[in-house]
Amino acid sequence: MLVAACVTFLTTTSPAAADPIGDCTATNGAVVAVDFGPFGGKVERGCDTTPTTGYDLLHDAGFTTTGTEHDGPGFICRIGHGAFNSGTRYPTPDKESCVLTPPATAYWSYWTASPGQDEWTYSQYGAMDRKLKDGDVDAWVYGGTDVGGSTGKPTFTPDDVRPGDTGSPDPGDPPTGPAGKVDLPAAATWLKGRLTDGERIVDDGADNPNYPLTTETAYALAATDGKSTALERITDFLAAHTGDYAYPNGTDQAPDATAAARLALLAEITEKDPNAFGGHHLVGDLAENVCAAGPESGEPTPGCTAKGDFRGATYTDGQALSALALLRAGATPPAAAVDRLTQLQCRDGGVTSILIRPGEYCDGDPATTGLVALVLHKAGGHDDAVAKARTYLTKSQRQDGAFPGSTGATTGSVYATAYAAQALCALGDTDRADAAVGWLSRQQLDGGGFGFEEGATDPAVHPTPAAVLAGAHTNLAALTTTETEPTDPPATEPPTTEPGTPAPGDGPDLKKGVAYLTNAANLKQGRYYTTGPGTSRADFGLTIDGAYALAATGLNNAKLRGVVDFLDHGGKDGEGRTVNDWTGIGTRYAAGGSLGKTALLAEAVGRDPRDFAGHDLIAALGKAVCAKPSTAPDRSCAAKGAYTYAPSVFAQSLAVIAQLRAGETAAAERPIAYLESLQQDSGAWPSLIPATDDSDVDSTAIAAMALDLAGGDKADKAVDKALAWLAGKQLPDGGFPGAAGDSVNSAALAVQGLSLDAPTYADEIGKARKFLASQQNSDGGFNVAKEGQRGSDLRASTQAVGGSTGISFAELKRSLTGTSPQPEPSPSGRAPDIVTPGDTSGGDGGPSADGGSGRDGALASTGAQVGALAAIAAVLVLAGWRTLLAARRRTDAGSGR
Repeated sequence: MLVAACVTFLTTTSPAAADPIGDCTATNGAVVAVDFGPFGGKVERGCDTTPTTGYDLLHDAGFTTTGTEHDGPGFICRIGHGAFNSGTRYPTPDKESCVLTPPATAYWSYWTASPGQDEWTYSQYGAMDRKLKDGDVDAWVYGGTDVGGSTGKPTFTPDDVRPGDTGSPDPGDPPTGPAGKVDLPAAATWLKGRLTDGERIVDDGADNPNYPLTTETAYALAATDGKSTALERITDFLAAHTGDYAYPNGTDQAPDATAAARLALLAEITEKDPNAFGGHHLVGDLAENVCAAGPESGEPTPGCTAKGDFRGATYTDGQALSALALLRAGATPPAAAVDRLTQLQCRDGGVTSILIRPGEYCDGDPATTGLVALVLHKAGGHDDAVAKARTYLTKSQRQDGAFPGSTGATTGSVYATAYAAQALCALGDTDRADAAVGWLSRQQLDGGGFGFEEGATDPAVHPTPAAVLAGAHTNLAALTTTETEPTDPPATEPPTTEPGTPAPGDGPDLKKGVAYLTNAANLKQGRYYTTGPGTSRADFGLTIDGAYALAATGLNNAKLRGVVDFLDHGGKDGEGRTVNDWTGIGTRYAAGGSLGKTALLAEAVGRDPRDFAGHDLIAALGKAVCAKPSTAPDRSCAAKGAYTYAPSVFAQSLAVIAQLRAGETAAAERPIAYLESLQQDSGAWPSLIPATDDSDVDSTAIAAMALDLAGGDKADKAVDKALAWLAGKQLPDGGFPGAAGDSVNSAALAVQGLSLDAPTYADEIGKARKFLASQQNSDGGFNVAKEGQRGSDLRASTQAVGGSTGISFAELKRSLTGTSPQPEPSPSGRAPDIVTPGDTSGGDGGPSADGGSGRDGALASTGAQVGALAAIAAVLVLAGWRTLLAARRRTDAGSGR
């Protein structure tokens, strides 16, 4: 493993002539800026008038790069530019060898900004996977950051490096869309038609009352009809069920802040007493349950993220609605509760939807920003925050009047546009508010309802009340039945599904998912390849992830056998590398996480991890346990008990599981103790090693799986805390926050973690599986996250398929008995498509259209497992059911994830 060889084949040379920076404009081409400040240089810019990927942008703009031997050219280890020091690439070899992934404290971090944005976002995609559009701006900064990008941002803004304007419309210019009016009577009639017994909205396919949507429907009817029999029936129903909705833990416990606030607002809107609604003192109970401190106090209170939170609010909309309920009742909210809303405002003025701790990564959205602006405007005394929110909304609005649902989204969102319109109207920006309402009027469907996004053909209750409120030129701060105005915000829009995907309640379609993973265009002779220019380098970490997924489902044992044989028999990729080159076994760069990941696969499929790929992986793991921290410049050992070159909790946990499954209990004692020491008081684990201050869903889930296998009182208590923390991080749509946003990867891992105690967390597991189903595309693959770049992603799909089964990595087991060897890799090492003789389905080895086995016999021995999965699902339903990025995630780099 020679560094010289790395430099030879990982170096990429830029074209002879880059596009002049003046050729790019705010609406044409993309710009990249690289800060050479740490090396004595300045910020260098470049332009690409025909942008494709972030990786190509760097080179087409005049920069040269070097990747790492371990991760390939896609992980940018060095960058150079002809204008600085004759094109020398930094950091120089004496500072960073670029053999393994650089440490999180010193690497080139990647930042992006969409057209019109003046706030950097830490990239959740590798440069090769970043699909650019005109007006995008990228930045590369050398230093350190965590996986959430809460530190290490560029010292310059996107506007600082953007080219001058050409006179074309900017996102901040006044909208020019045609005016229009929402048909309020039609919307009211449609909503009334959704009521069961004229008094409640129920969940699809069930008779369970959906209290939030019932409340929001009441707001809408108050706006359209004023006092009416229909509104009175709904209000009476909600009053009779106040205990069920607002006090799920009992009337002697703190209320669900969001539910109590919604009901209090309904009482205030309908001129009833919010302190005697359904026999409950809603406003008083909200005021008495404001957090005095957050977890930093050392004595955290359940439901408190920070000082000033309404207990159990969890999301910004709950915090805002609780403050608004007190304001409308004539009570003065605690100053800390209102100030808390300002702490949720990002630098660009947007407001994040989650109750983050102060200083955590912040990414706003128009709907939440609109609601918070309304509440701060009502409260008074926060003019600066309101002005920043208004500026954010101004920049976010499209020329046709619509607003996207999230950062980077290009599709107009009914819900976001409705809340932005309400805020702009209240703040006096009537032209923009009218343009937004005009766009909404064009989205109203036959019958009166609204879909979630532009072009929707199916109406839904969730977005319709918000659109009604905007169309009635009112908002929750002003709505009364005497003046007819309405609506409230459901935290995030229920996800839609691609055509051909299963209903969300059914969970992901595992057969389609496996067919996507084993499709000949993806799985090539037993391995997956890296993306980007030249596909001759196998991604061994991703390949093992795919094998885990196939093992979890048992839906294509033949292709699983092909992956295992490729790895076990020393199969080489187009660069002549085997899995042993990836793990570094037998060299000074042996990576404990990669060794553990490979050994775990061997254990899961019944192979001998002490003789896999020609090596004793378990002995190598034992040698990889650090006796003490290493000293600079050696960065092999983070601490006593850590594994060598394992930069993440994920890597540490996989290696612990592999050692324990091999019966190496004594050898795993120090690694287990170190893993336990990384758990935070909240129950969460950080993403990186050495530990950072972030709290990560993925890491917490995998650490819980490792300690559950370890057992013992201390480990059991740690697992209980971890699962409680995980459950508390679930988003309203069932997803979980990850580095990519509302993340498929994080949701899938959360399902595996929470399934360690499935009876307790059945509701959360069920919601997460619904979320995963909503992110499955028609080809069977999965999106990376709900927001941002769309389309099926291999890495996310491997985790979604395997994770949705709920099977812990510690328990994963699949017999390959009865399978046959797959075709041997071609001598050329290229990545040809595999065509199975006699297979007319395209050679992907997936299930046939009739649901039977594929032509390669993939399902011949899986009946028992499929039945077992169905039984597990049935048990969870009865219990009360309520889903990656190697170069994209710093955590993935060392462990091969």
